Amino acid sequence: SSQNLSEEFAEAARQLKKEAPRIQFGKIDVTHQHDLRKEFNIREFPTVKFFVDGSREDPTDCKGVRQASTFITWVKRRTGPSTVLINSTDQAEAIVNADDLAVIGFFKELDDDDVEVFCETARDVPEMPFGMTASKDVHANYGIQKNTLVVFKQGKPVHNEVLEDGRKNKLDLTRLIKTFTLDLVTEYNLETSVKIFDVPVENHILLFTPTKSETFNEIYENYKSAAAEFRGKIMFVLVDTTETRNGRIFEYFRIREVDVPAVRILNLTSNAKYKMPADEVTVKNLKEFCQSYLNGKAKLHLSSEEIPEDWDKMPVKVLVGKNFNRIVF
Repeated sequence: SSQNLSEEFAEAARQLKKEAPRIQFGKIDVTHQHDLRKEFNIREFPTVKFFVDGSREDPTDCKGVRQASTFITWVKRRTGPSTVLINSTDQAEAIVNADDLAVIGFFKELDDDDVEVFCETARDVPEMPFGMTASKDVHANYGIQKNTLVVFKQGKPVHNEVLEDGRKNKLDLTRLIKTFTLDLVTEYNLETSVKIFDVPVENHILLFTPTKSETFNEIYENYKSAAAEFRGKIMFVLVDTTETRNGRIFEYFRIREVDVPAVRILNLTSNAKYKMPADEVTVKNLKEFCQSYLNGKAKLHLSSEEIPEDWDKMPVKVLVGKNFNRIVF
C-alpha cells in the first residue's frame, strides 16, 4: 500500500541522511499539486523519481522497490559503483553465500560493452548483490571460460547466461534475473500477485487446473519443465481452479469448469490472449505453444462478447472480457 511504501521511503531517508547527506528525500501530495503531476506525467501511486545534478529533466523512475534496504541500495548504485569488484575466490564465495540470491559477472577484461550492460543491470536490480571479476583464479574455480553472467541461489550456481559483444541488453538481463525472485512456476494468490507484476516480464502463461486432481502432479511437472526453457521471456503462473478467490481471473479468460486443465498466454501490454491449440498439457505441446507465441505465429483468442452500449449507465458496471482489464486494473 501507499502507506507502507511511504514509511519504508521515510526509513531509507533517515538511514541515508547519516551515510550520504547530499542525497535529499522529498514527498509530494499530487492531489493538490496538479502542475507537478502533469509535468512529470504521474499516472500511478506511489511514484518515486530520482533527480540528478539539480536537473528536473528526465528523472529516473524507481519502480518495484518496496523496502527501505532496497531503496538504499538502489540510490547507492545510482550515485556510486553498482557492483563489487571481486579479486579472489574467497571474496566471490563470501558474496554468493551472504544472501539467498547473488549475481556475478565473469569477464575477460573489465572495459568492454558487456561490462557496461552488466553494471546498468545491477542498478536496476537492487534486490540482490552484484559482483564482477576478471580474475583467472575465480574463473577457473567456477569453470567459466567466456564472458558470463551467473545467478547463484543459496551459494550454488543456478543459471549461466553467456554475454557476447553486448548483444544482450539491460532489459533482457533485468527480466531474466528478476524471475529468480520468484519460483519457476508461481501459484497465483493475493500475496504473489504483487510480486508477479513487479517482475518486468510482459508475457504470462497461465495453467488453470484443480491442484487436488489425480493428474495434477504429472501436469505440474510438465509445466515446470517447459518453464525452465522460457525463463525471462514468459512468466509461468499456476491458477488453482478450486480456489474461489480466483474467480475474477476465470471470468476474464472465460474459463469454465469443463475446460480445465486449460492453458492461456496473456500479453500484459496489449491485453492480447492466446489459447493453447492442443488439449493435452505435455512438455512438447507447451514448448510448441510458447515458441509459436514468441515467433508471432500464435492465433489470437477472441473469446469476449461485445461491450454492451449501456455498460456504464448504472452504478454497477457491466464487464465483459474486452473491457475487464481496462476497467478493473
